[in-house]
Amino acid sequence: MARAALPGRLTWQLGRVVKVKPETSRTSNIALELPDWPGHLAGQYVDVRLTAVDGYQAERSYSIASGPEDPELVLTVERLDEGEVSPYLVDELRAGDELELRGPIGGYFVWEEALGGPLLMVAGGSGVVPFRAMLRHHRATESTVPVRVLYSSRSLQDVIYREELLARDDVRVALTRAWPDDWSGHRGRRRATERGRVAPAHSPQSYICGPSAFVEAIAGQLVDIGHDPSRIRTERFGPTGG
Repeated sequence: MARAALPGRLTWQLGRVVKVKPETSRTSNIALELPDWPGHLAGQYVDVRLTAVDGYQAERSYSIASGPEDPELVLTVERLDEGEVSPYLVDELRAGDELELRGPIGGYFVWEEALGGPLLMVAGGSGVVPFRAMLRHHRATESTVPVRVLYSSRSLQDVIYREELLARDDVRVALTRAWPDDWSGHRGRRRATERGRVAPAHSPQSYICGPSAFVEAIAGQLVDIGHDPSRIRTERFGPTGG
């Protein structure tokens, strides 16, 4: 997931690319080794900076897809065809290359065991990236906090982390544009509250991540059915040049 970069006082460092693995036709997982990495919380992100031979620089921000306990830092990047950064990261970056990063950044859209739950995560498209980190952290810590994930994707081929997510009982995927004939999950655009029956009986801590319009719509739906607005955290993204 890419966002406009935020100013900060963190130091830039070079990370070595260990592996670039296609995730979907438009996304890739980039595994990195950073000798000075301080560790991160599930839900944080990093800034990535590319420098051209003429000195021109472009920066973008990407959510961290790996859990805090994972051995490598992983970014999942979606290619924007007219972007300045994402096409290079997805199509040209190779193992052994170096990438300039700073982070981790962000303290609001994070989850750790001490924050408790129950947890409700609602993702649209590449908005699922920080939730992968949270789910991995939840599993690594053997947390007993109840979790429910609602993930909206255009098609089965566009589902990021498809094998990992569909193997979980606490994840529900909705395909909004196309689906296989034997698809037993949700089909078409429906209210998130209808897809997941997320009545606020247990006052969950809710996290919503995706395109701005998606996030605003879901947050509004949850408030409409009685969710506490103070327990809804949102992370949104829009066109940033990629």
